[in-house]
Amino acid sequence: MVATCRRMNETGINQGTAGNLSVRNPKGFLITPTSLPYDRMQPDNLVQMYFDGSFEGELRPSSEWRFHRDILQKRTDIDCVLHCHSVYATTLAVHHKTIPSFHYMTGVAGGTTIRCARYATFGTQALSDAALEALEGRLACLLGQHGQISLGKTPAKALALAVEVETLSRLYVQALTLGEPPILSDEEMARVITQMKNMSYGQAPDLEGVNDTARKRA
Repeated sequence: MVATCRRMNETGINQGTAGNLSVRNPKGFLITPTSLPYDRMQPDNLVQMYFDGSFEGELRPSSEWRFHRDILQKRTDIDCVLHCHSVYATTLAVHHKTIPSFHYMTGVAGGTTIRCARYATFGTQALSDAALEALEGRLACLLGQHGQISLGKTPAKALALAVEVETLSRLYVQALTLGEPPILSDEEMARVITQMKNMSYGQAPDLEGVNDTARKRA
């Protein structure tokens, strides 16, 4: 977790002490402490939390612990929640813009869009409720006038998705300078998402059944 937090800053998707990370464990979940710079953070600084909102140790959990708890409690398909203030994702979030399927890679978040949640004050239950709504059927969302959330089975996967969301956000911001880009149809995005799922299972994409796939030479 500490290494992932440091990578958040190294990749440029986060700055200073902003952002936070949580990972499910048998007792509940571990979460980064509040206001501790990542370059000073050590594994024993991580805060053990429980789903009733209690925690152990001297350091207080991140101020955003509520949406970490609620997402992990509701989304049993994932084990890690990553939040950051990446520049281009936040640029879209301050305008409350959802990312449409202007590019097929929007499908990495699990649907035809990457939604932007309504604004709510940081650290509040209202923000958690808004995030849960925006994440319905998705692995990532923007937070209105705030930042982004990406989910994964592991910290590495959540980080990779957060980087992809930031890349898509940058592309979308740049595309908008030329006007509203054309949007891929829901039917095409369904094919894209199926391809992505097949590849994640180690299968070669072959939607048309032509059996023209890369294969190891005999």
